Amino acid sequence: MRIGFGYDSHRFQPQSLPESQPKPLILGGIEFPGETGLKGHSDADVLCHAIIDALLGAAALGDIGSHFPDTDAAWKGADSTKLLAAVVKEIRAAGYAISNIDATIICERPKIRPVVEMIRERLAAVMNIGKGRLSIKGKTNEKMDDVGAGLGIEVHCVALIEELA
Repeated sequence: MRIGFGYDSHRFQPQSLPESQPKPLILGGIEFPGETGLKGHSDADVLCHAIIDALLGAAALGDIGSHFPDTDAAWKGADSTKLLAAVVKEIRAAGYAISNIDATIICERPKIRPVVEMIRERLAAVMNIGKGRLSIKGKTNEKMDDVGAGLGIEVHCVALIEELA
């Protein structure tokens, strides 16, 4: 068995810039209507990005930036669930299966609890694992630091993978 840790954070997209195109907020492949999106090269899905890094770390296969660099126009606006699916395929090709994933989304808004089951169902389907192997939790940062001030979202994630026989 191997353990990997993933982390990602993104600031909310500034809405004051006249040239900025409104971007939807997407977490775990689920869109949050009416919420300000996150700034990033892809769709800025911090949850998928942290899971990707945890899985790649567990298999010692690099990090998200080495697989999907933000300097490559091919990943501009990319759907992070597709990036996650590609990484899961790579993990399996390397001889591993996902045992479980535990992720914590830290933000003042939006509220995560009301959509946790939707996120779990979506990500379990993307990774082709049972929903019982995936834990998603939402926490606030109690108004501390930039995340607590509502300027962005961060995610911490741990993944356990096991070598296939």
